[in-house]
Amino acid sequence: MSKLPKENQFLDLSDYGRPIAVIIAKSLKNTAFTPIHVTIGFVICGLLAIYCILNQHYWATAFFLVLKSILDAADGELARVKKTPSYTGRYLDSVSDIILNLLLLITIWYVTDGSLLYTLLAFVGIQLQGTLYNYYYVILRNKHDGDTTSRVFENNPPIAMEGEKQINVDILFGLYTFFYGAFDKIIYTLDKKASESKKLPNWLMTAVSTFGLGFQLLLIGLMLVLGFKQYIIPFFIGYSIFILVFIGLRRYINR
Repeated sequence: MSKLPKENQFLDLSDYGRPIAVIIAKSLKNTAFTPIHVTIGFVICGLLAIYCILNQHYWATAFFLVLKSILDAADGELARVKKTPSYTGRYLDSVSDIILNLLLLITIWYVTDGSLLYTLLAFVGIQLQGTLYNYYYVILRNKHDGDTTSRVFENNPPIAMEGEKQINVDILFGLYTFFYGAFDKIIYTLDKKASESKKLPNWLMTAVSTFGLGFQLLLIGLMLVLGFKQYIIPFFIGYSIFILVFIGLRRYINR
């Protein structure tokens, strides 16, 4: 089930796992498994990928990174098919992602004996890339009556939905703002008027989807398999220049 109405859907290069995620969600619809269980599953996959990097099992690393991306989509799909959307699941998903991203890059730094400073810059770059993608995507979803569990501006804790506790939402929202607040503010500052955009064309959204976490993890897996592990950190630092390119395109289109 797409997060957007059919007429507004675009080719999302980071969402390659969606078809399998839909199958997984449908198979779990009438079971006791919840979206939170699936989120825990992708956390386990991320940790297994890190273990495989440490032991130079790069094909296995790629497998677990792709599986992690599939399950990352499946938790939201399961919430939709069971009609149990929640802010608890939304924030737990995001907090889990950023912690795994940091651990993954630190692991790559460790096995390549690279620069810790560059690793941290790559982490910042990856998070800013992902923030821009999510920013535009959430704007699009809110404009076209798509899934609205994510909000364009995360300024205050949302009111808990049916079936979840407000205290859980508040705690996870606090963690979310701690981890993502600075990245959100930077992207909002760079493109304050994005939420007023009349047009976010499909081709632009497809280009920006290369900033999505699924695509980022796929690239990391491929680079490890191909023997380019020492280039992963520099690549994500350099690719961050496209943040300004995509913002410039968005402004030009809506001038």
